[in-house]
Amino acid sequence: MSSIADTYYATATALLARAREVNAPTLKKLGALLGQSVANGGVIHTFGSGHSEVIGREIIGRAGGLVCVSGLYDPTGGFIENMVGYGTKIAERYDRQYGLLAGETIIVISNSGKNSSPIEVALYAKQKGLTVIGLTCVEMSKTAPTVHPGGKKLHEVADYVLDNLGLPGDAIAPVTDTIKAGPTSTLIGATLLNLLMLETIEWLKTGGHALPILRSQNMPDAIEYNRSLGAKYKGRLSRQLA
Repeated sequence: MSSIADTYYATATALLARAREVNAPTLKKLGALLGQSVANGGVIHTFGSGHSEVIGREIIGRAGGLVCVSGLYDPTGGFIENMVGYGTKIAERYDRQYGLLAGETIIVISNSGKNSSPIEVALYAKQKGLTVIGLTCVEMSKTAPTVHPGGKKLHEVADYVLDNLGLPGDAIAPVTDTIKAGPTSTLIGATLLNLLMLETIEWLKTGGHALPILRSQNMPDAIEYNRSLGAKYKGRLSRQLA
């Protein structure tokens, strides 16, 4: 009999492969969209409330990733993500400090897609003229009504949707007849965002554009190199370069 860990690994890796296949056309299309924005000097923004913030952080200030990625953060860690109006305040404050500019893109992450804060951030960004990418679990979004008074969920307000193909409740490995463990939203979500960055880099490379890719600061001369890349985005990035 397979262990719980073995079951999780087999199921999760199969799900990851399927998620890549299902989302591939959207990732390719978005790679061109983000690439054009980056080539024009734009910033890519991310927001994830609660645990979803971890996924957004994966591509911010990342060695081997694009320098021009910045994140909106919820100081409560998602504790009041369903207080109507709170997500709008987060977006407004970030906008004043770093700028949400028309023509740029924001990736909004919510596994359930029903909580108020991510939906409000998405709606605020759309009003500002940004393209909104929703990273969510569409199947889980069907299991409960939205908390947002507008009546819609994240995948219904986003311009583009990346579906992590997870199960309702996120966990996939049976422990008992009524309990499952082993979530997949972080594993698959982070992979989808890395694939999105790579599609963007591919578009930039093919078009002969500059490649603002960060180096590991543990490599020789990398800190100076990264600072030179970041100079173009002074005042626009939420994470300070070393």
